[in-house]
Amino acid sequence: MSAVEVHQFAQCITCHAWSPDRTMIALCPNNTEVHIYKFTTDKWDRAHVLYKHDQIVSGIDWGLTSNKIVTASHDRNSYVWNQEGSEWMPTLVILRLNRAALCVQWSPKENKFAVGSGAKIVCICYYEPENNWWVSKLIRKRHDSSVTGVAWHPDNILLATTSTDGKCRVFSTFIKGVDTKDSGTSSSRDLKFGEQIVQLDLSSSWSFGVKWSPSGNILAYAGHNSTIYFVEDVCNSPFQQNVAYRNLPLRDVLFVSERMVIGAGFDCTPMVFTKDETGLWSFVKLLDGKKTAQPSLKYGSQFSEAFGKLYGQSKNDGVDPFKSRGGAHENTITCIAPLRREGDTIVRRFSTSGLDGKVLIWELDEKMEIPQ
Repeated sequence: MSAVEVHQFAQCITCHAWSPDRTMIALCPNNTEVHIYKFTTDKWDRAHVLYKHDQIVSGIDWGLTSNKIVTASHDRNSYVWNQEGSEWMPTLVILRLNRAALCVQWSPKENKFAVGSGAKIVCICYYEPENNWWVSKLIRKRHDSSVTGVAWHPDNILLATTSTDGKCRVFSTFIKGVDTKDSGTSSSRDLKFGEQIVQLDLSSSWSFGVKWSPSGNILAYAGHNSTIYFVEDVCNSPFQQNVAYRNLPLRDVLFVSERMVIGAGFDCTPMVFTKDETGLWSFVKLLDGKKTAQPSLKYGSQFSEAFGKLYGQSKNDGVDPFKSRGGAHENTITCIAPLRREGDTIVRRFSTSGLDGKVLIWELDEKMEIPQ
């Protein structure tokens, strides 16, 4: 399979997000601006440019129900953008950070959003109508290094984070007056704000791209050591699996279904991971069709995988690590975004953007079996 659409929007793209109807895309061309492109007839035209940040915009998320855009930047600020007529108007967010904001994501109900930062802090932001601004409650003293990724559980309460300290953590974000008592599970409602539920010490290197499965039963994140980690039943009795691969490390992951994950990163090509009937995850193939893997068991300890590579006896696929890398992308993929409508359980279309300034739209073949 290959990308169905390739669009060269800039020389470099740091992040991107889609409008609810998928007719517009917001992206940062590696500067202080956010460009919004609208598809008209047979081409993409730049419709808006959002000016407010003073440094590179590192995160963008576009609400599916509220149609609001939230941005985060290295200038330690975040803004919520509302469309008023033909203009996008920013609303101030009080983050109280002394280091760069690195990532941002709306909660499922879009009444909160989370911002990860280089200050080892996660900001949980909510709206105060009396003052017409967004304020934040901070999760402090939990991370030992920069927070590289945030992901909301479907219950709107639990939040997973990844960090350059190599750990993945899950916190409660229940805020009185914002979240209702019928939100989340009974156990998550009983937890105090900022309470850590679990800390996963699976990776010995930086961690990126954390995501929950559609049901919220599985957590996946990537390590800078060319390993992806899957954790099931996170809040009760976590069952952990590591899948090591010969390709370059991932930067972001996306659940296509409950049993299929797409990952992308420094190898410039999306990678497919699936869960078989026995419950084991494995690397299947790369989506550009140039390099494919023979099905094999890639579950085990990180040490044993590294030991196998040292002596040329890796349990991984037979991919030649010295082959030229990449397909349609020519540089690192930094962001994956689903192209789906609210309520969809399976993602058949998604987009990737990277340091080559391209946005690629990928479509999973209808003949391709997607395990659910």
